[in-house]
Amino acid sequence: MKLYPAIDLINGACVRLSQGKFEQSTTYQAAPLEVARAYADAGASYLHVVDLDGAKAGRLAQAPLILDIVRACGLKVQVGGGVRTPADVRLLLDGGVDRVVIGSLASRDPQATMKLFDDFGGSRITVGLDVKIKTEDSVRVAMVATDGWQVTGASTATSVLDRYVGAGLQSVLCTDIGRDGMLAGPSFDWYQELRVRYPALELQASGGVSSLDDLWKLAAMGMGAAIIGKALYENRFTLAQALKESLRW
Repeated sequence: MKLYPAIDLINGACVRLSQGKFEQSTTYQAAPLEVARAYADAGASYLHVVDLDGAKAGRLAQAPLILDIVRACGLKVQVGGGVRTPADVRLLLDGGVDRVVIGSLASRDPQATMKLFDDFGGSRITVGLDVKIKTEDSVRVAMVATDGWQVTGASTATSVLDRYVGAGLQSVLCTDIGRDGMLAGPSFDWYQELRVRYPALELQASGGVSSLDDLWKLAAMGMGAAIIGKALYENRFTLAQALKESLRW
């Protein structure tokens, strides 16, 4: 299982939201480039960067800073937030980004998303699912939220993914908004449902990781990657510790 330490950006600063709420954000003093270099020095191979300003505005808002981070750290960087057009994807990939996450676009425009798979390949495009989970008649339903988690539509996670299975989709970023930034543990049950339904996809667990034990459980259930954010900022464990543990998975 890959480990992606995360850097979420608002106005050029490292932040963490709680449950996707912009009014409940914590700003950290460390500069984004310093954080990225520190993760590289700790032995990371991957980095996950989110342009939260872009996610909220519906357009890339911090591309220059993101590309500076890419150049500074030398890691395989996955970027999301505000990516809405092929030009956005091209800008990021040409700037050295390894993978681009599309969320709102994948939910709203299947034709444009299919073309991205055709133009750039499934190894460079990750579909991002930010969901709010509710229970209906004892059945768990993951409803997709868009526009920086501000809008919850009628699409379910499975209805979105079913469009793209067999059409180039390889990797899915799976975020349970209710757990994001809460340090309350990942959404294991939901991830297990996705693992059973989509065994060939690389599923990335995002939201709620709070301990090394959480990472062990995600690896044991076959998740392809885990995003680690607030747990690192709040010193629940270090990235070096997580990477050391990963050698035993």
